[in-house]
Amino acid sequence: MPGMNELFILLVIALLVIGPKRLPEYTQKLTNIVRELRRMASGARDQIREETGVDLNEVDWRKYDPRQYDPRKIIRDALLDESPAPGAAGTSAAMGATAAAAAASPDPATAPDPTPERVLERLAPGQPAPFDADAT
Repeated sequence: MPGMNELFILLVIALLVIGPKRLPEYTQKLTNIVRELRRMASGARDQIREETGVDLNEVDWRKYDPRQYDPRKIIRDALLDESPAPGAAGTSAAMGATAAAAAASPDPATAPDPTPERVLERLAPGQPAPFDADAT
């Protein structure tokens, strides 16, 4: 924000450049521009409130400040965290269930195979690869 000295200097320069006769006209134009900008900002704020249901005055903007996050701390905390990752718990539970089912079944022929066999289809030499337009 400019101080009083800077504002006074700007007024003197405006008086010299514009002239005393046209100064009230330009002052009125500047006032109208400022009013219009305030009206537009208020309209945008009201539109955001209507569309999102969030009042911008109630948002805690400090929570979204990226300067408060230290990537080194985030990585260190993630590496030192003892709890399993969200995807890891489900995977280990599924593997445990498969191992428990295999241990409970006395006959290896009826036990579920923990690793399904992967079937690879090979193209003949010189045969073009299939083209899927939706996959590109």
